[in-house]
Order: sequence, then structure tokens, then C-alpha cells
Amino acid sequence: MSKILLYYQFRPIADPRAVMLWQRDLCESLGLTGRILVSKHGINGTVGGPMSACKRYVRKTREYFKGMEFKWSEGGAEDFPKLSVKVRDEIVAFGAPDELKVDENGVVGGGTHVKPEELHELVEKRGDDVVFFDGRNALEAQIGKFKNAVVPETNTTHDFITELESGKYDWMKDKPVVSYCTGGIRCEVLSSLMINRGFKEVYQLDGGIVRYGEKYGNKGLWEGSLYVFDRRMHMEFGEDAAQLGHCVQCDAPTNTFHNCVNEDDCRRQILLCDDCASDASTAHCGGTVCAEVAAEQA
Repeated sequence: MSKILLYYQFRPIADPRAVMLWQRDLCESLGLTGRILVSKHGINGTVGGPMSACKRYVRKTREYFKGMEFKWSEGGAEDFPKLSVKVRDEIVAFGAPDELKVDENGVVGGGTHVKPEELHELVEKRGDDVVFFDGRNALEAQIGKFKNAVVPETNTTHDFITELESGKYDWMKDKPVVSYCTGGIRCEVLSSLMINRGFKEVYQLDGGIVRYGEKYGNKGLWEGSLYVFDRRMHMEFGEDAAQLGHCVQCDAPTNTFHNCVNEDDCRRQILLCDDCASDASTAHCGGTVCAEVAAEQA
């Protein structure tokens, strides 16, 4: 049986390169593949492989990263084509490495952590005053989000600071704002950036959408599918998940992303239904050049 591990920890790392080399050697010895980033602020990783290897990886990694929490997910090494372990300025690329402060307890000055059940208590107490703020790229929210969530116009994580400083979200600064993302890591940083920019009451969903979905499935405040960064592309928290996305060609409901057929020049991921994805003439993003390429391949 194979599994996928998702994890992160914010803490000062004096020698990120040494940690990178250790993690690379550890994964290679265990036959794990995936992606790991290390910086002076901490570590962020997703690895997959046999259950026994994953368990050994957890034990070894916790020898250095005390108290590290790991999220287990279905899948395995086949979901990742290779192993990549790198040192970066940030383990989440907001473009503000010097603004982020961490200590042995994690991010300094971040939003208040709320567990899934505490989130429900907050909503019951504060009602419609609570604002859900999506901490992911806008594309991810096309197939799933919290009900009535605010989705910033972001193509990459770097876009968040510009969005926060644009003035578009100033109306939220005196409201209880719940930031959320896939596993929680992006909101560790995002919530601190928001507080630094005048948002007075900021929360972050502990464990992210993954933990919330594990507890409440499709019966709570979450709607749709969860975008994931491996070959699965999306996952659901039950068989009755709503389909929020629509095919860019025919508008049919779908939660499946595909690369535009013009892969040489277009890097866009687009929502396509099975019929449009299987027909070269419609397996494109809608751009003029991409449509011409699709017509040539049809």
C-alpha cells in the first residue's frame, strides 16, 4: 500500500543546505518521490511512496523537526514523477522573505488558529459578519471553496501582497476574516501579511481545507472539490461533492483540469469536460493562437 505525506513546519533553520542534503539522502534511501522546499524559515514537503517507507520517513524527520504534523493522503510515488529537494528564500513564495518572522513556536504575528469545529462556533456566533478569504490561487477556487468566500484575483502566490495593498479588501479590515488554503501553510504567512497591513481580526483554518474536509466531508461549509498538486489534480471528500467548475468550451459541469493543447506556448490549466478534452479541436483555452493549434491537430 502506498501513501502521500503532506507536512510543513516553521522554525529557524541555521543551515538550510545541510537540511536539504539530509532530506534528499533520506528520501532516496527510502524510495520516496515528491517535492521538498527548505529555507531559513522552515520546511515544506509533499512526498509519496510505500506505507512502510513513509512511516520510517516520519520517524526520521521528527528526530530533527520535533512535533512535526503529517497529513496522510491516498496515493503514492506514482503521483510524483521525481524527487526534488531545494533550498529557497521562502517555503511559500509570497515575495516577502524579510517580512516573515519565525521562532521555535512558528510564525510570529500570524492569525489565530481555529480548528474545524471552532470555525463552526465562530460562524454560529458571528454569523454573516465572518468573511472567508481564499489563500490559494484563483484557479484552485474554480472547483471548490467555502460558501460565499472572497477569492482574490491571484495567478500566483506573489500576487497576494499587491491584492492586499490595492484597497479592494479594506472593507474587511474590521471584520472577522478566516483565511484558508489547502493544508494551512499558505495562511500561516498570509495571515501575518494581512495583520501587518491593518486587518484587525484574522484567523487561519488549522490544517486547512484537508483537515476540515476530513471532519465534515461535504456536509459543512465547504463546497466542491479540492485542487491538489499532483497527478490526481483534484480530490473529493465524498461521492456527493458539488461540481462548481464548468468546461471552458461547452459550459458543462466538471472538476477536471487539463493542460491547453498548445503545450509548447501556453501554460494554462483549463477546465474541460471529458468530451471536449478528448477532441483535439476543443481541447484548448480559447485563445486565438491556441484555437489555431487545436484546429491543426484535429
